[in-house]
Amino acid sequence: MAKRCGLTLTAFLVLGLFFSCCFSETNHPQTNKKSAHLDSFGSSAVFPLHGNVYPLGYYSVSLSIGNPGKRFDLDIDTGSDLTWVQCDAPCTGCTKPREHLYKPKNNLVQCEDPLCAAFHSPASFPCNNPSDQCDYEVEYADQGSSLGVLVKDYFPLKFTNGSQLGPRLAFGCGYDQKHSGLSMPSTTGVLGLGTGKASIVSQLSRLGLTRNVVGHCLSSQGGFLFFGNDLVPSSGVMWTPMSRNVNHYSSGPAELVFNGKPTGVKALNFVFDSGSSYTYFNSKAYEALVKLVRNDLKGKPLKDATEDKSLPICWKGSKPFKSVHDAQNYFKPLALSFTNVKNVQLHISPEAYLIVSQYGNVCLGILNGSEVGLESTNIIGGIPTKISSLSNFFSSFL
Repeated sequence: MAKRCGLTLTAFLVLGLFFSCCFSETNHPQTNKKSAHLDSFGSSAVFPLHGNVYPLGYYSVSLSIGNPGKRFDLDIDTGSDLTWVQCDAPCTGCTKPREHLYKPKNNLVQCEDPLCAAFHSPASFPCNNPSDQCDYEVEYADQGSSLGVLVKDYFPLKFTNGSQLGPRLAFGCGYDQKHSGLSMPSTTGVLGLGTGKASIVSQLSRLGLTRNVVGHCLSSQGGFLFFGNDLVPSSGVMWTPMSRNVNHYSSGPAELVFNGKPTGVKALNFVFDSGSSYTYFNSKAYEALVKLVRNDLKGKPLKDATEDKSLPICWKGSKPFKSVHDAQNYFKPLALSFTNVKNVQLHISPEAYLIVSQYGNVCLGILNGSEVGLESTNIIGGIPTKISSLSNFFSSFL
């Protein structure tokens, strides 16, 4: 697949409450004095992404932490709030050598800090003494867990208006890692981009550095991630409100559309989660989609590739496919039509929901969520990696 970023790919935008305050020059090191603070959220921070859905299964970003800064590669995850890195405390289950771990330096977050309560409920980790360290534990559905302590340190950032700031942000120093599955993660931790007050984006917003906005552009060759709204075009944007009563980016009910026609599969509630490699439909929507795709493929030169276990459903052509581009003309586009906003659809082209396996077969990148315990929830993950529509698709709290 070719890389076509610039907000023409998978992107979602989250706009929370707007705060008006400035970041004092004395609160950060290495500041560009010419633009020492940003005027009412006047800029954004942009980061290149590395990775793909297949075969890697994740996207990562390299962030600098500390003064002087030390770089850490982190999985991006819009499904969780906590940002954490493997910690030299010492560390159990860490996958990196000590020189690549984060070393705390008398910068532990105390139990009385409001951010401590934002990461977990007091019942989970009671605050017996306000000066105690703030502990955390986070579990992932498919990636194990991390146990550690919260710390604060500088995050040197370059903004689109030319400013270079180093705000002190809270994150986790994980000293006990447990991994699920046979493969060990190649990154040093997780960048939590969720909706909560403790996420990096929310912290930057409260400091007055960016609006509470996060967006990403994904492709088979990486992409980019941004905080703030500088990259949001002033026109050509379709909006749908985000649900306020959930802890995830949820767009509200939608109907599945196949080749421009409604399927009758309605009331699908979707969660946007970059930490999930693939998209998951509940059993009803998944079975309907598979039936529609299979019926549409009748008479076309594709056969079931049952011997290919890369994904549950794969097809083979007369010769191996080299890219999704070679196979996309056999398939029809999908769309999600959001029922709470008139005429707003998320268009998903065939190249966005398909992958080509290592065997040269084309596979469906949308999976049955019911088989992994997601009966009532539908997840938009790394697949689709491309959204083909005349207008970019964004979603908002507002």
